[in-house]
Amino acid sequence: MPVSQTYTHKTNPAEVLLTTWRQTGPDTFTVTARWPKTHTFYLSRFGLHDPLLLSETVRQTLPLLSHAAYDVPFGHQLLWKDFGWDLNPAALHADGTATEVELHIDCSGVRYRKNRAMAIPLLVQAIRDGALLATARTHFTIQDRAVYERLRGPYADIRRANARALVLPPPAPAQSMGRDRFEDVVLSCTDSPHRWQLRTDTSHPILFDHPVDHAPGMLLLEAARQAAQAAVYPQPSLAVGMDNVFFRYTELDAPCWVTARPLPNDIADRRRVLVTAEQHDTEIYTSVVTLTGAPNG
Repeated sequence: MPVSQTYTHKTNPAEVLLTTWRQTGPDTFTVTARWPKTHTFYLSRFGLHDPLLLSETVRQTLPLLSHAAYDVPFGHQLLWKDFGWDLNPAALHADGTATEVELHIDCSGVRYRKNRAMAIPLLVQAIRDGALLATARTHFTIQDRAVYERLRGPYADIRRANARALVLPPPAPAQSMGRDRFEDVVLSCTDSPHRWQLRTDTSHPILFDHPVDHAPGMLLLEAARQAAQAAVYPQPSLAVGMDNVFFRYTELDAPCWVTARPLPNDIADRRRVLVTAEQHDTEIYTSVVTLTGAPNG
C-alpha cells in the first residue's frame, strides 16, 4: 500500500522517504523507501549517502506503523526510548540517482493497555540491491494527549514553548563538524574542548519540519554525529553506527551541553566516541558513535 504523508508526521511532502508498506505477519512488515539523489541537509560525502538518512527512514516508520498497523490515533505522542544501528559503508555508495531501500521490520513484543498499543519495539534489516545495508533496533512508547499534557505541564503548549526558546548561539566551525553551511551546524563552541552548547534552531526546515514543544530526537542524533566527528577532526570520518538512549525531553528554554569523550576502539578497531547531553545538570541523552575513516581519507 502507498504510504500517506500524514502517517510520517512530515509537513513537507518532499521530506517523506517512505513509499509503500505491507504487513507480512502478525507483527512483521516490509516498508520501502526512496532516498533522493541529492538532499539539502543529508549530504553525500566521500561518494556515500549520509548515514543519518537511515535514521530518518527508520524514524518515519514509527508513526507509519503506529497509525496504519496498530490503530494509534493521531494526536497521541510517540516517545523515543532508544535507537541503535550499524551499517555497511560499502552498500552506502551514492551514484547520483535515487536509491531504493527495503526495510524488513519485526515488531514482536508489542505491549498493550486496554487493547491499545502502548509500547512498540522494532528490529529492522535494511536491504539495498539485495545486499544488507544496515540493521537497526529501536523502542518507543505511546501516550495519549491527556496523559502527555499532564506530564509535560506548561511545556505541552507548543506556542509558549517556542516563544521561550533561547537565542541561537554562534555555530562552531562548519568544517570540523562535517558540514558545509553554518546553518546546518547544531553545536556552538565553549571554553572547554570537546564541549559545546546545542543550537536549537526552531526555524530549521528539516530538523523542525513542524512546530514541536521540545528538541526532536533527530536533532540530538545530528548533534551526536557532529560532536563525534569534531572529536576526531581533522581526520576524515564517517559514522557507521550509533547507540542512542533518550532519558528526558530536551527543552527549548534552557542551555543543553553536549560533551564528547573517546572510548576504546571496538573489536573491528573502529573508533568510538561517547557523546552525552545535559540540561539542568541532568543527563538527558547519550550516544555511542562508531566511526570509520572516510574512503581515501
